[in-house]
Amino acid sequence: MALDEPKEDDEVMNEDGITYLVNKELFEMVKPVRVDFVESVYGSGFSISSNLNTGAGCGSCSSC
Repeated sequence: MALDEPKEDDEVMNEDGITYLVNKELFEMVKPVRVDFVESVYGSGFSISSNLNTGAGCGSCSSC
């Protein structure tokens, strides 16, 4: 994760006033992407997660 300016091959997303850039090709492979800020006893930082299609359903429900 780094600070960057939008490029032609970026997907631009805004959530709660924060702008995220993800390469469009990568985004198509891993969408949806969720970015959270987490704090724990081990420190704080960003957590990036995705519902990768592993062939075991859509990853967002139990009935697929």
